[in-house]
Amino acid sequence: MNPQKADTRMSRTYEVMFIVRPDIEEADLEKLIEGFSTVVTTGNGEVKQVEKLGRRRLAYVVRKFQDGQYVLLHIAADGPLVAELERRLRVTEQVIKFITVRTDEENKRLAKVKAKRDTKVKTSTQQQNVPPPAPVQTQAEAPLSAPAADLIKADQPGTDDAPVDASLAEPAIA
Repeated sequence: MNPQKADTRMSRTYEVMFIVRPDIEEADLEKLIEGFSTVVTTGNGEVKQVEKLGRRRLAYVVRKFQDGQYVLLHIAADGPLVAELERRLRVTEQVIKFITVRTDEENKRLAKVKAKRDTKVKTSTQQQNVPPPAPVQTQAEAPLSAPAADLIKADQPGTDDAPVDASLAEPAIA
């Protein structure tokens, strides 16, 4: 088998949650978790994290139990190893329910979303550091030339000191 292909299979991560009978002793629970962890490690897998979530009420009665002790294993393993772990969970009397969820695809999706969000934040902060472009002036907003300014002053009442352009003056009626 190609070693690179084996590494690709190993990169799959799973969350295995199982519910143990509520009347099991703490020492027996530790033995049970250790046994499942051993199955993973002897099968060339890796137990990344073990979370004991404690005793909780079940949503519905399972095997005549209303409560259970929840345990969550985060593992990295290949498919056949996960199938073997599920088989052992199924035949273990103390385990009343279990579920296995593959999480590597979700982690990839979340990483992609985070990377996209980071690039958006980076570009928006870069845009904030750039000075805004100079506003474009329309012809109506453009400053007037000196002769045009004088003509406007001449049209306003009370500005007799402004020079008058003779070419624009109205002819006198006689």
